Amino acid sequence: MRSARALRITTLAASALALSLAATGCSSSSDGAASGKTVIRVDTFSNMGFNKAGLFEEYERLHPDIDIKEVNAADETTYWQALQPKLSTGQGLGDIVSLEVGRVRTITESNAGIFSDLSHTPGADPGSFYPWKWDQAKSADGKVIGLGTDIGPMAICYRKDIFEQAGLPTDRDAVGKLWAGSWAKYVETGEAFQKQTKDKNLRFMDTGNGLYNAMIFGQVTSYYNAEGKLVYADNPAVKQAYDIAARANTSGMTAKLQQFQADWRKSFSAAKFASVVCPSWMLGQISQNSGPSGEGKWDVAKAPVPANWGGSFLAVPANSKVKDAAQKLAAWLTAPEQQAKVFASPAAGNFPSSKTAATGDAVAGTRNPYFSNAPVGQIFGDAAKDMPTLIIGPKQGIVTGGISNALTRVEQQGMDPDKSWTQAMDEVKSAIGKG
Repeated sequence: MRSARALRITTLAASALALSLAATGCSSSSDGAASGKTVIRVDTFSNMGFNKAGLFEEYERLHPDIDIKEVNAADETTYWQALQPKLSTGQGLGDIVSLEVGRVRTITESNAGIFSDLSHTPGADPGSFYPWKWDQAKSADGKVIGLGTDIGPMAICYRKDIFEQAGLPTDRDAVGKLWAGSWAKYVETGEAFQKQTKDKNLRFMDTGNGLYNAMIFGQVTSYYNAEGKLVYADNPAVKQAYDIAARANTSGMTAKLQQFQADWRKSFSAAKFASVVCPSWMLGQISQNSGPSGEGKWDVAKAPVPANWGGSFLAVPANSKVKDAAQKLAAWLTAPEQQAKVFASPAAGNFPSSKTAATGDAVAGTRNPYFSNAPVGQIFGDAAKDMPTLIIGPKQGIVTGGISNALTRVEQQGMDPDKSWTQAMDEVKSAIGKG
């Protein structure tokens, strides 16, 4: 989320995020004393949609005694690196802390004690959320440390103009049929694109790493089984996803970019690739990074198979000096009405984790003018109905990071895929053993 209210919202650079903002707890009380208002600091990453949808301003209008200060990191990796030392001490955290779904099980297992139980927060309705989403942030003793903001049902976003010059269809239904039923067909479409494109500097997709994530998050069992045991090394579905992504990375169809990094963000406006695997929250990334010149050139087609990549939570540290006010704000931001507003915002697109919001007319009827007026409410809503619920465990991020590094070595260094896989398995095993 990037601020449009420079005087109202504080956005810090990644280097500043690495510094603890306070040696003892949150800094809101002293700020509030100076302003005469209750200041609530909200720590976010990437484009979470609250500010883009005008929710912070709306809440301040409804509550004149509240002043919301957002501290934002451009990407989740930077955010997580800065967050870890604060989790170990419980100090320096915002009054509301955003947590990505791939990290939340680590926190419920190791750091649940530093967060408030939000299960009975006024305004938070457990029945409005997808049940699996509510349970993802629940600790072993039944404490709910986070309220879900969004989920990530999958689609494919593509440039119509680039598809046309490569002789591929541009109608979203026809495009979806190119790869219907198989991620391997998506890669096959990329191979056809590279043969047919007139501009040999263009690539079919940004990177195979994003493709890998889409495949992994389209499963029920990937790294953990139903009993909570790590099975990533022996699960053939994990290796199959790696092999398909590595095929993309060795075929010349990728732009060899690392998602969410500076070069990746700049590449959208330069139109260096034709498609990107597109969970609903990616809409905000694309529109923000492509800028006005990309409006109407992008469109959205169905993914090969249903998947859910991403989704976040809002947590409130137990030692926040404005804990009650922060809990009320977190509940309001994640209420169905607000989730629907975030999804409807053309600059955000985060799909509701509230089933009440997701199935309501306000979401189902949403079209996105930036993406050729695509019926995104219908596309992502249909995907949400059919997507599997992945079993997530506390070492999820470690495994994903190790395999992503392996794919990057293949893509950018030309390393043999099998050798890179073997190296990744050794690295992950070592990292987990130290964890």
